[in-house]
Amino acid sequence: MKIPFSLPVIDDDVVKEMQDTLTNTGWLTTGPKTRTLEEEIRKFCNASEVLCVNSWTSGAMLMLRWFGIGYGDEVIIPAYTYSATALCALNMGATPVMVDVKDDFTIDESKLKSAITSKTKAILPVDIGGWPCDYNAIKRVLEDKEVKSLFTPSNPTQEKLDRILVISDAAHSLGATFDGIESGLLSDVTVFSLHSVKNITTGEGGAIVLNLPEQFDQAKELTYLRALALNGQNKSAFEKNQPGAWRYDIIDQGLKVNMPDLCASVGLSQMRRYRSTLLPERKEIFSYYVEKLSQYDWAIIPPHKDNLRESSYHLFMLRVKDFSEEQRDRMIQIISESGVGVNVHYIPMAMLTLFKSRGYNISDYPQTYELYKNEISLPIYNGLTKDQLDLVISTVVDAYNKVIE
Repeated sequence: MKIPFSLPVIDDDVVKEMQDTLTNTGWLTTGPKTRTLEEEIRKFCNASEVLCVNSWTSGAMLMLRWFGIGYGDEVIIPAYTYSATALCALNMGATPVMVDVKDDFTIDESKLKSAITSKTKAILPVDIGGWPCDYNAIKRVLEDKEVKSLFTPSNPTQEKLDRILVISDAAHSLGATFDGIESGLLSDVTVFSLHSVKNITTGEGGAIVLNLPEQFDQAKELTYLRALALNGQNKSAFEKNQPGAWRYDIIDQGLKVNMPDLCASVGLSQMRRYRSTLLPERKEIFSYYVEKLSQYDWAIIPPHKDNLRESSYHLFMLRVKDFSEEQRDRMIQIISESGVGVNVHYIPMAMLTLFKSRGYNISDYPQTYELYKNEISLPIYNGLTKDQLDLVISTVVDAYNKVIE
């Protein structure tokens, strides 16, 4: 029996939604299905405004562009994340400033203050694996008088906020909560990923949730962002297609990052049953791993629930106690040869060619390397059966035993 690492939910409901788009609506690019998906995500998060885009990366770039971040600016990110968290800043001309993480994979708030300079314009904390960062601790850093005095706004939007912008990299955490609050309302802006391997997928895609302070008119900002996501055009193709509505304007230098209805159709069916069915099933799978693997003293169970936080159960990031990187790699090889798909989240950016060439060094982020060197992500997705989970677990245990022989 082969068990892939990840599979999207493509069932009859998804197929029916896609068929409706193809045969009934007559619309493939951004239109009614995208707007409906935005509304479903808005309701799920109890948010006021949501904009769907074509990827997490483009969504983060769009929000950096909205805030006027560019050359000479700095954006703080954790050292333990996928490269897109840094690339969105690099693509806008800004410099990513990496901060080491804690032993739960999230950004170390105690190191934030020393990383902030007068060039810092945004912080992108990452809810890795679906586990929320400590947003209360991040906010306390930003409220520090010394930190506030360093902020130097360079445009009206920055002047209106009058502090560092917090964009939650919630690529993994749709459905997670912090202190009873849904992911999506934990920072100024949240960007979810709807990529093929995520809890909810549109194939490729992302969703921006606005949670700006009261001095912002969020509906007005959303209207502007819709245009900014469509080459700065103030009407979508669907809107222009309405009777007599052909005339449009280009109001700013925008990007082209809108989500098409064809993609939205895949995620729409999933989103409608996420809270009732799909998310509880992921939690059940995660809990089964916890129950079975906790009996082994070498298995370090990933964080998933405490008195404040609950994960979205996106990844099961198992760590192997006292293993070196070489031992971990050998264990992965054995598991993979047995037909079980596993992965590693992630190779630290400071170990990748692009970032090494720009002066980043993994020795500056010791906790990041400690987590990476013995991490193995196990399959977790809707549709996995108990028999399949038992096979994954037995294969992992067998591989561990072979490595330590």
